Amino acid sequence: MSGSWEVPQDRDAVISIHPELASLKRGPHVWHARAEEFDQLVMASNCDLHDSICLPVRRPIAATLFGRGQIENIRDSVVGQDAVVVFVDHPLSPVQQRNLEEAWDSKVVDRTGLILEIFAARAQTKEGSLQVELASLNYQISRLVRSWTHLERQRGGFGFLGGPGERQIELDRRQIRNRILKLEKELSKVRRMRSTQRAGRKRKNIPTVALVGYTNAGKSTLFNRLTGSDVYAASQLFATLDPTLRKVELADGHSLMLSDTVGFVQELPHELVDAFRATLEEVVEADLIIHVRDAADSEVRQQGKVVDATLREIGLEGDIMPPVIEVWNKTDLASQVKSRLTPEINGSRVALSALTGAGVSELMAVLHDWLEAQMVETSLTLDAADGKGLAFCYEHGTVLGSSFPDDETVIVRLLLSASDLGRFEISNGISRLKGG
Repeated sequence: MSGSWEVPQDRDAVISIHPELASLKRGPHVWHARAEEFDQLVMASNCDLHDSICLPVRRPIAATLFGRGQIENIRDSVVGQDAVVVFVDHPLSPVQQRNLEEAWDSKVVDRTGLILEIFAARAQTKEGSLQVELASLNYQISRLVRSWTHLERQRGGFGFLGGPGERQIELDRRQIRNRILKLEKELSKVRRMRSTQRAGRKRKNIPTVALVGYTNAGKSTLFNRLTGSDVYAASQLFATLDPTLRKVELADGHSLMLSDTVGFVQELPHELVDAFRATLEEVVEADLIIHVRDAADSEVRQQGKVVDATLREIGLEGDIMPPVIEVWNKTDLASQVKSRLTPEINGSRVALSALTGAGVSELMAVLHDWLEAQMVETSLTLDAADGKGLAFCYEHGTVLGSSFPDDETVIVRLLLSASDLGRFEISNGISRLKGG
């Protein structure tokens, strides 16, 4: 498949730590579900997970997060498993990270660092690489740390994600800030380019629909199913980082642009949200959002809340929020999902399997109905010889009927979007395309 990424054959032995702070009061079910997801992230980084430890933390220690006895127990596990990296499913301050590395004599990576590493390994395009580098440098600016050994073998890189050529180089803050400024300028060019492309689509009256959802919900598989594309899709977290747009043809000559976007996850690092704003603007500017949910995942409700919170973080809420279609995917793995769906007041829900195609036609029908709902029913009186105007009606609208009151005019009754209707001007009772 296109977009696949290569990984080294030898993998580092690692352990993961899942602290549960008493102040969070999340309950054992949520705690263990989050721990399972974090372990999947660890394995997605091509590490060999030797041990996964859940630890209650009644009172976090400012210097180390964990208590002395817990640190010693984890050190025993590090030594016993010969682990070279310890992943901690919690944000760590630079001081905590340094102290834990000294105590355990191993590399320590927190949740943010792990997600950044995965993004860096998966980014395929120049834009994606720029965005990940910007996020990494914003994270790094307070902590200059070493690269992971297995990622050094995998690629050259930048900052704390760098390869062997940068292993001995410690960038000072001024150098990092200069690089950040340069990256922000380059990404501002990307934003302008995307803005120009969106303006072009609006001039051509092509609605944009954005796929959003929790990571590994099946967005790319659904994207491929709807567009006939071969975007990389795999059952792994963050399989898609780089945005892709393709045209979708619907019934009655209707069409729309579909955008595949990066998946969301609990506590997505704010550095990544900020860096990926150029990409996420495709969601912000969308006319319709399809929220893809993994119906087979027991945490689907909580994942939905995470997606909603992330959309609010990028500014989509209230009157600014476009309409949303909820797609409960993977019905081939969760056959009873339809009975769990309830109608929504301001949206639609569709159950389907992007993998098998079951239920996809229902989604296409919903999209078709949504497009037609954006149109107005009107009648245009055209000059009978105005082939260009008549062709425009058939190409951009849905013609419901026509009549010929005389030899010189034709009355066309059709559904047409407000913007396309605005491209006609009326003179002496005859509608003509502006500039035509």
